[in-house]
Amino acid sequence: MTPGFGLALGAMVCLGLADVVYKHGAAAGVKPHQFLMAQAWLFAPATFFYGFVTGTLEFKPYVLWGCGAGVFVFIALINFVRALQGGSVSLIAPIFRLSFTVTTALAVLVLAEPLTVPKLIGLAAAFAAVWLLLGGEAGNAQGQGARRSALVRVLIAMAAMGVANFFYKLGAGAGGVPGAFVSGQAAVFLPLATAYVWLTDRSLKLPAVAWRHGGATAGLFLVGVVLLFASLSRGEASVLVPVSQMGFMVTAAYGVLLLREPFTARKGGGLLLALAALVCLAFS
Repeated sequence: MTPGFGLALGAMVCLGLADVVYKHGAAAGVKPHQFLMAQAWLFAPATFFYGFVTGTLEFKPYVLWGCGAGVFVFIALINFVRALQGGSVSLIAPIFRLSFTVTTALAVLVLAEPLTVPKLIGLAAAFAAVWLLLGGEAGNAQGQGARRSALVRVLIAMAAMGVANFFYKLGAGAGGVPGAFVSGQAAVFLPLATAYVWLTDRSLKLPAVAWRHGGATAGLFLVGVVLLFASLSRGEASVLVPVSQMGFMVTAAYGVLLLREPFTARKGGGLLLALAALVCLAFS
């Protein structure tokens, strides 16, 4: 099995569940920028505490890759949460998680990671799974204008997250440890999220519901990114990042089973292809 696959699988589950909480926050009326500030204020101390407890707080050059990841993660998440306001979770989350195509392209072009046959089949199956899931939502949008706006935002989010995940690989490849790297990310994400709220609202007061949802995503996101970073210390970004970003399987299943979003044969086929992609990537 591909080294680091189990860790990437754990990251996939955590990040998929975080996407579900984002959707619940949007449905509860939490403004996207307020949601992210609550997440940042809870994520940062949790990250520093994790680094302190594990003895992995340090400042070395690779931490700068974590700082860069913080910028791109903020761009990705603010656009992702806004996109969720105009589309269903089983539509927006799969597009967002296509960020693995950006990371894979960078890993192959910059790091010269190989493209084996099983890897190509797995990536093709994952891409086809997303396409099927998107097609299954074609008639369920809330309006053409909302759909176009959500699409633009989620494409920006997708590209930004792809770059951020590539920075994870660069940090891991430089001998980094999760506590320090993710703390570098949090140190940048926190002031960006806070400044955005202040510039938008001229106030830093947040509703209680924002803290509840922000706390849940902070915990899930911390576990997810630590697992992802640890996996990238063991294996290839062009395999492990696609696995971690297939959390759309979790969100799509959740949307159908608990949110009663429509289930079609096309959506079912997409989920089956996603499972096939995981098997191919596991043994690539």
